Amino acid sequence: MKFLKILSLSMVVFTVSVNSQTPADSLTYHLNEYLHKKNLPGFAVVILNNKEPIYQKGFGYADIKNQKAFTPKTIQNIGSVSKTIIAVALMKAIELNYFTLETDINEILPFKVINPYRPDQVITIKDLTTHTSGIIDNEAIFTRSYRFRKSTDLDPTLGKFMKERGYTSDLSDTTLQSFLKSYLSSDGNLYNTQNFSNSKSGKRASYSNIGSALAAYLIEVKAKMSFATFTEKYVLKPLKMNNTSWLLTKKNFKQHSVPYFNKQMAFPYYCLTTYPDGGLRTSANELSKYVLGMIHSLNGNSKVLSQESVKTMFTPVFTPATAPENMSLQTRNKGVFWNLYNDGYIGHDGDDPGVISHILFNDHIGIVFISNMYLADRSDLLILLKKYGGRLVKE
Repeated sequence: MKFLKILSLSMVVFTVSVNSQTPADSLTYHLNEYLHKKNLPGFAVVILNNKEPIYQKGFGYADIKNQKAFTPKTIQNIGSVSKTIIAVALMKAIELNYFTLETDINEILPFKVINPYRPDQVITIKDLTTHTSGIIDNEAIFTRSYRFRKSTDLDPTLGKFMKERGYTSDLSDTTLQSFLKSYLSSDGNLYNTQNFSNSKSGKRASYSNIGSALAAYLIEVKAKMSFATFTEKYVLKPLKMNNTSWLLTKKNFKQHSVPYFNKQMAFPYYCLTTYPDGGLRTSANELSKYVLGMIHSLNGNSKVLSQESVKTMFTPVFTPATAPENMSLQTRNKGVFWNLYNDGYIGHDGDDPGVISHILFNDHIGIVFISNMYLADRSDLLILLKKYGGRLVKE
């Protein structure tokens, strides 16, 4: 009987303890669980309301070997979340009267881009932003455009894996302009009919990193400055993202995470020839400034764009009647690069070697997640972040 009384009392204490946990405590518990369940090296999470971050925490390691913790200030490249910066930059370029979303890209480019299967088709900037331009990523070429640093510590097994998948870093066209011209112009060294799909502009969706980078390059041509400089001036500085960059520098390297293949093997550090499509280097803390800026934009207080531009950027492009082939509207629509999810969130995800990232927001909540190892399915993570994010905002 004495044992049963003690057991009963301990169960009461445990129940009270669990029930008294705050949403932040519960989220931390579940994120620690997720870290170990998925065997990730590390990650950081930030949850925001429409005024400020209300939860910021790092888990695991940015660098396992040196026991360097992953924190909200840890920097890494964030993959395709970078494309949302192209979106904001495009809208700013439109405000500067450089072009419109309906402009034919060949009215701007210093070289011609013609789909060999559809030579009479006009490709508009809008087609680039919805991945319906007919320009596709020829993986036999695109993976070679990743420029990995030479490393004496590269695991031979991982080195073989990289070589088999085309991560050879052996292209001579290593600037944004030279690569795009070589890949897209009929007299280019990298030109191939497999760089295009046999589909009409706007009629078939095919996710295109190279098409996205081309949209950024259009801004370079009209602005007469690099895309990196343009975005620093018109996006990063206004949002006070002072520790965000497109380059790997001595300054940000000190806070940079190691990009892991798994917890035993790490990729060499790398940069992207088509850097606007996935090469932004930032932290969860810095990304939260960006997400907060987008929340403010939804609430009519943008520091970067006019309200007309904000509306255009976040307006669904397609209807069930106009949805292109290979695109389902069951879960999301497209704005200007942005994903417009049917549950009311706006956002984008990103992945690259040793990288995953997510940003999500609506007019009252924002979610940021970055990690230094690729993970294919993150659906359970997003459910968790939305669940507890909603509870934190209501506190």
